[in-house]
Amino acid sequence: MDTIRLSKKGRGVIPGAMRTRHGWESGTELIIEDQGDALVLRAAKPFATTRVEDGLGCAGYRGPAKSPEEMGAGIDACLRRGWVAEDEA
Repeated sequence: MDTIRLSKKGRGVIPGAMRTRHGWESGTELIIEDQGDALVLRAAKPFATTRVEDGLGCAGYRGPAKSPEEMGAGIDACLRRGWVAEDEA
């Protein structure tokens, strides 16, 4: 078990062997979780870069392609139906 000492500013150094074992290099962002009597550090893993094309078809729509204007009109109509339903309730 390693021990670290916090500075007046609350800074500490994670031992090199631990950084190497976890692949943490300078600039690695860490998430810190407070679990009562313990703190847990994890590398913050950002989402992989994606493209619009990667998400196409994920909603299961099988009809003809819609234009942005048609999609906007459909969203608008759905929202208006929701507002009417809430007003009547």
